Amino acid sequence: MLWEQLTANPLIQDSVVMVITLMLALSWLRIMDALAANGILEQKLSRKIIHMGTGPLFVLCWPFFSPQPTACYFAALVPLAITLQFIGIGVGWIQDPDAVQAMTRTGNPKEILKGPLFYGLVFVVCTIGFWRTSPVGMLALMMMCGGDGLADIVGRRLGVHKLPFSPEKSWAGSAAMFAGSFLFAFSFLSLFNRLNYFQPPLVGTVGIVAAIALIATLVESLPFRDIDNLTLTGVAVVLGLWWF
Repeated sequence: MLWEQLTANPLIQDSVVMVITLMLALSWLRIMDALAANGILEQKLSRKIIHMGTGPLFVLCWPFFSPQPTACYFAALVPLAITLQFIGIGVGWIQDPDAVQAMTRTGNPKEILKGPLFYGLVFVVCTIGFWRTSPVGMLALMMMCGGDGLADIVGRRLGVHKLPFSPEKSWAGSAAMFAGSFLFAFSFLSLFNRLNYFQPPLVGTVGIVAAIALIATLVESLPFRDIDNLTLTGVAVVLGLWWF
């Protein structure tokens, strides 16, 4: 009954779902911050768990927004608010030692103005630009979350054999990048396809997702620091527009 009353007014529905989504995202971030601050999670691991978990949690809330064209703007306010928080911490306007501990490699707040900031901006752009009726943005976002996040975690633990053209990257990390990109992207595309958001429904996407994941893996393997969130997502968007 409450949900029926809520959905009767799209403006109220989108406002309420936006607030709930923001609360869920901030709660997830705070949990990870606390685990890192108390030494339960190491700094670099907490950073990548945040990377892998925040985006998917946000996208899983998309179906609860109204079917109105303006719903994407309400949804985009969630990553925008978090991104503004990142900027505030990075430039020193907001003092949040736990967040710095969880989201940086060395404890320098200015690091948040690189990878985490790009992460948030990419989510804002893809949410508004593609939303839930297009597989393109979702594909790119999930490859960034699952692939790039898993690549770092696995690479640091199993990355004994380095890539000849990128000494900071490893074969194990690249394999994890491909697997994470494919699994996250294909799972979310399949879910939203079953929810009938893609019209016409997607058919035979396994090969397409695998091909894009492979190319994104090659891009991620290049010896560039702190811009993976931009480069691999941008490549995935271009390829998604081409193939879908």
